[in-house]
Amino acid sequence: VQLQASGGGLVQAGGSLRLSCAASGGSFSSVNMGWFRQAPGKEREFVAAVSWSADTYYADSVKGRFTISRDNAKNTVYLQMNSLKPEDTAVYYCAAVRSRDYYSVPLYDYWGQGTLVTVSS
Repeated sequence: VQLQASGGGLVQAGGSLRLSCAASGGSFSSVNMGWFRQAPGKEREFVAAVSWSADTYYADSVKGRFTISRDNAKNTVYLQMNSLKPEDTAVYYCAAVRSRDYYSVPLYDYWGQGTLVTVSS
């Protein structure tokens, strides 16, 4: 599975962005998808995941502000980010996993290249 993330950019605090992750080369509808982020000097951390059956999971830090969704017809997963804060600044990565442990970085099988989100105060 190849993953291509897009949609990052510079936004003011309180603004919104929508990230997209297009998948190719595999059976998209049967894999679970996740978004992670990595800020400078910090470890990569879980943001959100959507199972193959569209169940969703969120980190506490983004719950109520971010929404993950998937469109199997377009082989794409989205991350709608609202009420952005400066602490959301990071490179955001999409990833695919066959395991049902959605929170663990090492268990993910495939990773996209990352897209930078910068939130100014």
